[in-house]
Amino acid sequence: MSELKYQAGFGNQHSSEAVPGALPLGRNSPQRVPLGLYAELLSGAAFTAPRVENLRSWLYRRQPSVVVGGYQPLDHAFLKTGAAQAQLSPPDPLRWAPTAIPEQPTDFVQGLRTLVVNGDPDAHTGMAAHLYLANRSMERSAFINADGELLIVPQQGSLRLTTELGRLDVRPGEICVVPRGMAFKVAVDGPSRGYVCENYGAALRLPELGPIGSNGLANARDFLAPVACFEAEPGAYEIIKKFGGQLWRAAQAHSPFNVVAWHGNLTPYKYDTANFMTIGSISFDHPDPSIFTVLTSPSDTPGWANVDFVIFPPRWMVAEDSFRPPWYHRNVMSEFMGLVLGQYDAKPEGFKPGGASLHNAFVPHGPDAEAFAKASSAELKPHKLDNTLAFMFETRWRLQPTAFALQGGSLEANYAACWQGLNDSFPA
Repeated sequence: MSELKYQAGFGNQHSSEAVPGALPLGRNSPQRVPLGLYAELLSGAAFTAPRVENLRSWLYRRQPSVVVGGYQPLDHAFLKTGAAQAQLSPPDPLRWAPTAIPEQPTDFVQGLRTLVVNGDPDAHTGMAAHLYLANRSMERSAFINADGELLIVPQQGSLRLTTELGRLDVRPGEICVVPRGMAFKVAVDGPSRGYVCENYGAALRLPELGPIGSNGLANARDFLAPVACFEAEPGAYEIIKKFGGQLWRAAQAHSPFNVVAWHGNLTPYKYDTANFMTIGSISFDHPDPSIFTVLTSPSDTPGWANVDFVIFPPRWMVAEDSFRPPWYHRNVMSEFMGLVLGQYDAKPEGFKPGGASLHNAFVPHGPDAEAFAKASSAELKPHKLDNTLAFMFETRWRLQPTAFALQGGSLEANYAACWQGLNDSFPA
């Protein structure tokens, strides 16, 4: 694959044209768009949303997106939406081993497997956490998710996303976000696995920094948007749309990736987690994990996120007279965790790359017995936690597992046994 070019900056007003002169000047929708193109507005927010939150992009394309055939239902046994499609489960901690990538040809959409869900996309609340398991590229097929934006976290194999606004190459260690309602397709370079957060709520944004100040966490300039490009090859396309929790299929005679120029701030984007500026304690105690927040989708209650995307990247551990791994806790928020590479410091053996865990609201969790014993007796000299990347989708709503999550074969029946060695050592 050839190396791609990008535009830097989160939420910026970007503009790009694949052919000089294709982008109108001074008018969003002139009477005659240059080069015989059609003007089309893609809105990611209500027209009257505050300016700082008003997301939209103008697309100048060879044919508008209304030129498409009628939709028919498309079955997908493993893709679920909202709490209504979940299973009841007890308030136990849950953990899944890595799920094998299918041997039969499977593309990104076919390989989606929903693990946990909450909320309702029609109410613009909640999220779903999916796995993707793929070994085949989407060729003349495109996917549009009208229910939510998609945050994609590769774990094995690199992806090339072709979107209406351009292309993004995303490898393990990077993440990308595709806005709600935007067409895209995914090419793989071999067997590929990763995680997807489907966000039904407010669009993901950078968290406020508060006392941290103007620098720290993820910097806006490190987020990369694509440049305009378009497919010139003729031929029909299959359009798959997720709408109201159901997949639908239509056919059209041309590529949906026919945008020759565009401008706006509603864009797909990628981010390299190696650029995250980690904030941590240089005195004592383990700070709250909120210091690792990359992106957030706020809810109607300040500070209680609809979704937070949190990472646990390589970092120095220097706190004195302190228990350095995460402490034991029960959280009002629900935590879905995945591991991209290496070891997670609170679960050195049982948690494997490609696996996942769920600790719902007020479900106790924390370091396993091995991690507790090691951290309680370790010499507290400066230590680099390296070659690791874990992440968390954290949400204020309770996450409910799907039938696939509970019965698909990857659920670990004895997960809670990792804490059984935590004995009562109180002196009698």
